[in-house]
Amino acid sequence: MSAADGGEAAFSAAQAIGVDSFVHRWMPGTRSDLTLLLLHGTGGDENDLPPLGPALAPGANLLSPRGAVLENGMARFFRRLAEGVFDVPDLLRRTDDLAGFVAAAAQRYGFDPARVVAVGFSNGANIAASLMLRRPETLAGAALLRPMVPFEADVLPDLTGRPVLIGAGRADEMVAPIHAETLGNTLARAGAEVTLVWSEAGHGLGPHDFVAVRDWMARAFPVQRGEP
Repeated sequence: MSAADGGEAAFSAAQAIGVDSFVHRWMPGTRSDLTLLLLHGTGGDENDLPPLGPALAPGANLLSPRGAVLENGMARFFRRLAEGVFDVPDLLRRTDDLAGFVAAAAQRYGFDPARVVAVGFSNGANIAASLMLRRPETLAGAALLRPMVPFEADVLPDLTGRPVLIGAGRADEMVAPIHAETLGNTLARAGAEVTLVWSEAGHGLGPHDFVAVRDWMARAFPVQRGEP
């Protein structure tokens, strides 16, 4: 599946998505140079990750949308056909929708669209990886916690120099280790600066994951001169 599949039609559709297309929270920070796009896992919502934002990147703006797909009453960012089997056409469409939402939010709230970094867990990490591969203009980088490979890209985007953190659990009962390795290799071949961090954990997150994201964020997106 090509990352550019859909071409101009997909781009136009995404551009038509408004900021109110997603239930979301917006929390302005004291830094003008960084906005975190917080993407929850299956069954989460826009309130899950914002409490962690100030610890991950002090002063950053926080933008936290709720996935628009419901699976047995649980919010997700795209549909799946079975456990670990994604509905790829829906994934690609929802990826374009999310890209359009971020662009519209940047206009409404006045943050720099070139300085958006995703922090996603599970389903949220998967759509963040899809953004990197399909709509790379949306993200300056991403922290992907317990991700899978979202789709097979025939043509890779140019992600030269873009920082990506992958946080994987060796005992993850939902995502086999090969997914983290394959995704990391794919993003690296596209030019991204990939940091793969392993823990002995399962699919759930622990303090070690938050420390890894915090430390990576401080290295990859340090406070610029003149920022508080």
